[in-house]
Amino acid sequence: MRVLGINALFHDPAAALVIDGHTVAAAEEERFSRRKHGKRPVPFAAWEQPERSAAWCLAQAGLRPQDLDAVTYSFDPARARPAEAMGLDDPWDHLRLMYAREAPSFLADALPGLDPGIVHFVPHHLAHAASAAFAAPDADSNAVLVLDGRGEATSHLAARRRGRALEPLRGQELPHSLGLVYEELTEHLGFLRSSDEYKVMALAAYGRPRFLPELRRHVHPTGDGGFRAPAGGVPWAELTRPRRPGESWSEDHADLAASAQAVLEETLLDLARWLHGRTHERVLTMAGGVALNCVANSRIAREGPFDRVWVQPAAGDAGTALGGALLHAADADADPDADPASAPLPPAGADLGRSWSDAELEAWLKTAAVPFERPPDVAVAVAEALAGNAVVAWFQGRAEFGPRALGHRSLLAHPGMSGNLERLNDIKGREQFRPVAPMVLAERAAEVFDGPLPSPYMLFVHEVRPAWRERVPAVVHVDGTARIQTVDPAAEPLTGRMLAAFERLTGLPVVVNTSLNTAGRPMVDDPRDALECFGSAPVDVLAMGPFVVRREAALR
Repeated sequence: MRVLGINALFHDPAAALVIDGHTVAAAEEERFSRRKHGKRPVPFAAWEQPERSAAWCLAQAGLRPQDLDAVTYSFDPARARPAEAMGLDDPWDHLRLMYAREAPSFLADALPGLDPGIVHFVPHHLAHAASAAFAAPDADSNAVLVLDGRGEATSHLAARRRGRALEPLRGQELPHSLGLVYEELTEHLGFLRSSDEYKVMALAAYGRPRFLPELRRHVHPTGDGGFRAPAGGVPWAELTRPRRPGESWSEDHADLAASAQAVLEETLLDLARWLHGRTHERVLTMAGGVALNCVANSRIAREGPFDRVWVQPAAGDAGTALGGALLHAADADADPDADPASAPLPPAGADLGRSWSDAELEAWLKTAAVPFERPPDVAVAVAEALAGNAVVAWFQGRAEFGPRALGHRSLLAHPGMSGNLERLNDIKGREQFRPVAPMVLAERAAEVFDGPLPSPYMLFVHEVRPAWRERVPAVVHVDGTARIQTVDPAAEPLTGRMLAAFERLTGLPVVVNTSLNTAGRPMVDDPRDALECFGSAPVDVLAMGPFVVRREAALR
């Protein structure tokens, strides 16, 4: 059974390929087009399909479009309601729905040879849920919580997975949407809506939740697995004036962010407790854009009723491409030859994107005419550069699927130099209130950080233990936390060797890890992207595969 999953309707268009229950490839269109999030989530862009990522997924497996058994599209127009009927202010939404209905023909145009009759519409939140429920390791039975801006007619899904089956339990109808409320706040605070919500989460750490009582009047759980959060219904301007893009933020802005973050966390906790009461499952899996809020995830893990919380690393809409394909692969009726007791296998990691051989990388470097070397061990060479306070562009293996750099397309730095936070934000062109993240050897993580472990996908925040805060100041946020990535050397041997070598040199089992890109641009994906980023930003070293390029040598 060869299933190609497609996400295209709103934003973060992506493709994923699942063959006989194995995830072969997954990639976001932005990594090919170099347009952040692939496109803006407006109805006029809804016709665009992830042509390049889909073509690459097929090429990765040596398939043609006509070789596919099924294509899934993570939105079902038959379940959608007109925007005005749902209380949403979107006068062009009918255009989006028309484009969704025509998706099979659009895909056939984008992938010549594809039979439009094999395209299956998958409800948006079921695709989100499947991306978490079937991708979670060691969890054949789990509860699933999905929250985002919107799907066909809802903004939330509570469900349960048992074996191959995914059972919906509760959904929240629009216009009530935690995701849309958070998007509105993002815009009110002068950031780009449907893109910069993580900046609001970072800003919240600088404020006090003094607007919480007022926000609770508008956003609150209902006690029955649902909530009230009317899109367009929170009077943000009555609480504090809007911030213009580029304007300095005020104490009021930070307090409003802190208040919204707090009411979000309270509501999510109630939803998690209701879901546990219905399912009595030990494991909670999560997806949807709201699940990228690592502060809220940590509170659910810390105060919620589940033994373990697992969040899909591509929790946003890109992940529905994978979820749709996994859901179809789990459908025994769709594949009569499948073992009824089996289910799709979880991907081994988030590194599901493109990669290049050493010979191909060397050819790129020669074409770029930059001096390079091949040290005996690139991990040791990079550790030595980091110990000397160099900033290193780290381009290794297959690209990550999802928004987090996880040691494949990363910028690395010394965590013990407090000035490296400002330095990295300057390199990337980011606001200075934003933190950078640490990667840490898994076996040392509990010594340095307090929180859910392991944490391989940077989807939880951890308290930095007091004894370490002055030792790794570059990765400590204003509230004493850090969004960590734990590295298991068995799964990531090269990154593990680099961290071990850095610890031998400095005594620190931690390295700063932030995404290899500059503000407003997608993460670096191919060698050209890496060379262009290295050439345009003040980065000291580029480690691309086994090769090293040093800026001082390149400038001679």
